[in-house]
Amino acid sequence: MAKKITRIAKLQFQAGQAKPGPDLASLGIDMVGFTRQYNDATRELSGDIVPVVITAYDDRSFNFELKTVPASSLLKKAAKVSKGASNSLTEEAGQVTLAQVKEIAEYKMKDLNTSKIESAMNSIKGTAKNMGIKVVD
Repeated sequence: MAKKITRIAKLQFQAGQAKPGPDLASLGIDMVGFTRQYNDATRELSGDIVPVVITAYDDRSFNFELKTVPASSLLKKAAKVSKGASNSLTEEAGQVTLAQVKEIAEYKMKDLNTSKIESAMNSIKGTAKNMGIKVVD
């Protein structure tokens, strides 16, 4: 008989540093087992936030799928800023080059709903604009 899915959750943890907590407790899964597997899978991405989609089953087992690092985190790292502008219309938090935008777009392609690099780059440019990060040639 197939396992019954009890819940699907989308969470974000610091790579290699997930700990049991209320977010995981509400899923009813083996928290220690999940954190061990997640930390092992994300150890090489240390310092980044890595989103994960967890599928919890009725027998306390689980599956998880790692997503790519959020575009906002990648843009902040590329622009060498700690946070985006508080008002993106009037402030500039930093700058990134078109080459950096393309690199981020190529990395994010598997999580974006497009197969064209130009569309992916436009999505990343939009995120940069909303953060107050200017894209320069």
